[in-house]
Amino acid sequence: MKSFMEIALLEAKLAYLRNEVPVGAVIVNNKGLISSKSGNKNRELNDPTAHAEIVAIRKACKKINSSKLFGYSIYVTLQPCEMCLHAILNAQISRLYYGAIDYSNEILQKKYISINNEGKNKLEIYSNIYEKKCSSLIKKFFKSKRNLV
Repeated sequence: MKSFMEIALLEAKLAYLRNEVPVGAVIVNNKGLISSKSGNKNRELNDPTAHAEIVAIRKACKKINSSKLFGYSIYVTLQPCEMCLHAILNAQISRLYYGAIDYSNEILQKKYISINNEGKNKLEIYSNIYEKKCSSLIKKFFKSKRNLV
């Protein structure tokens, strides 16, 4: 059986094939069942907010007819950006697992440390899950884009 991060990686690979930045997300309910999954769909939907996390959150919320995902976990191949982090917090997801780290955003790094240490948001954060595979896919995508220029 595939792990949830492997399924998120599959979603990222499907996004790559659609010429989207290859990020995948999987949301798992409190019984350990997949509630939703998605890859980035910014270009497909002409929507700058259609990051994998946001699309997956929307699907999961619609599925249970609620704006809150208490007790749920989200698995993402890339450390969520600030917009997605706030969506995760607003949906009150309990656990965040991510693969590749976005080292380019120092302010966001401090926010992750703050969230993880304060505990008031009750978001458990786990990083570096399948980090090499997740990073490799992102690097491959952007390298292919640079070679086209």
